[in-house]
Amino acid sequence: MNKLWTNAVAMGMALCLFSCSGNNEGNNNNSSPEEDATTENKTESRSELPLDRIKLPEGFKISVFATGVKDARSLARGDKGTIFVGNRGEDKVRAVVDENNDGVADRTYLIASGLRMPNGVAFRNGDLYVAEVSRILRFRDIENNLANPPQPEVVYDQYPEEGHHGWKYIAFGPDGKLYVPVGAPCNICDPENDVFATITRMNPDGSGMEIFAEGVRNSVGFDWQPGTGVLWFTDNGRDMLGDNVPPDELNRAPEKGMHFGYPYCHAGEIKDPEFGEGRNCSEFVAPAQKLGAHVAALGMKFYTGNMFPAEYKNMIFIPEHGSWNRSEKSGYRIQLVRVDGNGKATSYETFAEGWLNEEEQEAWGRPVALLQLPDGSLLVSDDHAGVIYRISYEG
Repeated sequence: MNKLWTNAVAMGMALCLFSCSGNNEGNNNNSSPEEDATTENKTESRSELPLDRIKLPEGFKISVFATGVKDARSLARGDKGTIFVGNRGEDKVRAVVDENNDGVADRTYLIASGLRMPNGVAFRNGDLYVAEVSRILRFRDIENNLANPPQPEVVYDQYPEEGHHGWKYIAFGPDGKLYVPVGAPCNICDPENDVFATITRMNPDGSGMEIFAEGVRNSVGFDWQPGTGVLWFTDNGRDMLGDNVPPDELNRAPEKGMHFGYPYCHAGEIKDPEFGEGRNCSEFVAPAQKLGAHVAALGMKFYTGNMFPAEYKNMIFIPEHGSWNRSEKSGYRIQLVRVDGNGKATSYETFAEGWLNEEEQEAWGRPVALLQLPDGSLLVSDDHAGVIYRISYEG
């Protein structure tokens, strides 16, 4: 509870600072939505983004949904259409609103500040859930209080404090439980605390926390397959084994208690040189699909909308945030994994690319997470450019 009050005070001080100084990122009780910029400035920002470099299949279009959303990471949508945005590099949670439903956000609200890596956001029954490193917060009735957010309640505060892979992606499953990954506190290690390198789940009130999947180095994205309710998730492979080893993974977990290999075995067949001795990769669950090495596969989603052509229905889209220490950069794109009726991945192909200049090895954007809107278009967050894109189909 002391931590809660510390963060609440920090949030209050931040809000006062913004509003007292007149900064347009502020929020106060008298007016106020936090607006990133004037309409003129937003238009200018959009024009500066080189969207013409993004290559998409014929008939698809990418546009900017929201600008000025610094470090935009995980996305969640409220019942009234509010888009909640977490971040990792900052301490804030924001909300963006498209008031006239024209595919462009009009206002940005500051929901909270003073938080520790509030990467994960999820929405349920009117409440916003936010994941920090060691705890889960809940903001009650949030869409009716965007301009004056309530103080958060602590739902659960027993996760480890370690910051390495400590940021979290969260989502509610078809069983009504909140799923929360706990990354390994290292590049490669065998932690004593069993909760590391897992995906956990709990009831919405924080009770009944349990480990659902083990051997998961760092998952920052998951979704449930339509029709089957089976959990699929991305997992980032370890570093320092070279440019091409090991691949990132797309995994499938139809039941509780499965072990996906970390730190003993990677990608179903690569024994770890430090921790693999005496273990056999056949002990562990192999990935449903091997992804590119070091691409940093993040917030995957099954596409269930009707806007895109039928061939995309129930297929998996995966933003690849991009490598950080590969000699030639990889990722910086959105991939498509096709899945057959038996739940088997059949292909891994590029859907959208162009955020990376291959020749100069410079990236102007890094896609992070996806969110499907009711009209079937996809929102894509970009924590490098500080924007949220909208991908639509007009063929």
